[in-house]
Amino acid sequence: MKHAPFFTRRELLRTTACGFGSVALGGLMSRDSRAASNPLAARDAQFTPRAKRVIFVFLAGGPSQGDLFAPKKFITDNHGKAIESPVGDDGQIRVGVAQFLPMAPVAPVRPRGNSGLMISDLLPNLAGVADELCMLRGVVSDNKAHAPAALQFHTGHIAEARPSMGSWISYGLGTENDNLPSFMTIHPKQDERTYGASFLPAIHQGTPLRVPGNEGDLAIANLQDADAAPESQRRRLDFLQRINQRLLHRVKTDSQMEGVIESFELAFRMQAETPALVDLSNETQGTLDLYGINKGPADRNGRACLMARRLSEAGVRFVQITMDGWDHHGDIRNALPGSCAGADKPVAGLIADLKRRGLLEDTLVMISGEFGRTYWSQDLSGTSPIATHGREHQQESFCTLLAGGGVKPGFVHGVTDDFGYKPVQGRVHLHDLHATMLHLLGMDHERLTFPHLGRDYRLTDVYGEVVRDILA
Repeated sequence: MKHAPFFTRRELLRTTACGFGSVALGGLMSRDSRAASNPLAARDAQFTPRAKRVIFVFLAGGPSQGDLFAPKKFITDNHGKAIESPVGDDGQIRVGVAQFLPMAPVAPVRPRGNSGLMISDLLPNLAGVADELCMLRGVVSDNKAHAPAALQFHTGHIAEARPSMGSWISYGLGTENDNLPSFMTIHPKQDERTYGASFLPAIHQGTPLRVPGNEGDLAIANLQDADAAPESQRRRLDFLQRINQRLLHRVKTDSQMEGVIESFELAFRMQAETPALVDLSNETQGTLDLYGINKGPADRNGRACLMARRLSEAGVRFVQITMDGWDHHGDIRNALPGSCAGADKPVAGLIADLKRRGLLEDTLVMISGEFGRTYWSQDLSGTSPIATHGREHQQESFCTLLAGGGVKPGFVHGVTDDFGYKPVQGRVHLHDLHATMLHLLGMDHERLTFPHLGRDYRLTDVYGEVVRDILA
């Protein structure tokens, strides 16, 4: 096996004559001659991987696990009755605890498939692929506010600008297609840190992408130059690169300048391949129907999921899709069905499509919000009927779904208490989830590091254990 992209501090700090990459990246590049001309060249994993790529579906806002995947009999039996709160005196403000009105699921949640995974009637298509899912019921994060919780899920940290998980994977493995980025993000959040590279070389940041035709947006902004032929563009680019390289030679290292040099070259190569990948017109009607494209509320997310499959199939290592609309603080009974209608068919279609194309076995699909929601109402007035109540944020335990990529299909990991509040078995912190994702890709989370500000950093900080119980 060739040398893997895991390096000692001395190796990372070794300089190189290569014009691409920072000082640290130069050490990495010297380990693989292919990377001398392409910093995104595919590199071998440390050990045999179970997955080659990841598709992350981010349900922004925090889907309610009690309504969708993990009902609690005690909660249902006491719906609307004030009972003792499970929350102790830990110094945190928790909305809705003073009255503690348990809320039953807004729709029936039933066993599905041969595995018996519990899935709501609001997700009939996802229920149809239940036997492909691995459900983690005891996932834990560290903050109950949207922005820091989302940042931690994407980067491992609640406040600092750290490299996103897609950037770490790009840095460790590169891309399988020289004409495409290794990390692309579809409909990303406004917080660019969720797909940024931070102190990693800038070439590893995510490339934002939108569904073609959405509100007149191009799929990828500023990619094409309609006023210049490719030969003319190449000459201009060569001239710019010579100037940039001359400047870089003077200043020795400049991550922003390196990112400009590398992005110019990648963008030029992308012009030949990307337009065909984001054009869905050549897909069969059966495939469009599978994702819910041109079918009302599922259309936008369906296009995003189909695009994610095409990008992954073409060699992009990490594709993330953001689906908004899961922040149900009020009237969840009427709001949740609409959110489910927009995501159910696209996500289930993605899993089914990967399966039938032989891609699911080496593609890890991860579906999650930044946290979950409480099993009790957050209403403080005590006057409105409980049928119109919503649910508060809950980071103490929530559900994350995995599929393919070396995880056990039709499997449930983790148990929470009768209140659905804290894990009593199978607790999985976000650092553990990240460590497991990297393990499935053939990378040791403790050895995928980068020197910055005098110490080595990694996605999992100084924590994290691989959740071996879920490995197939």
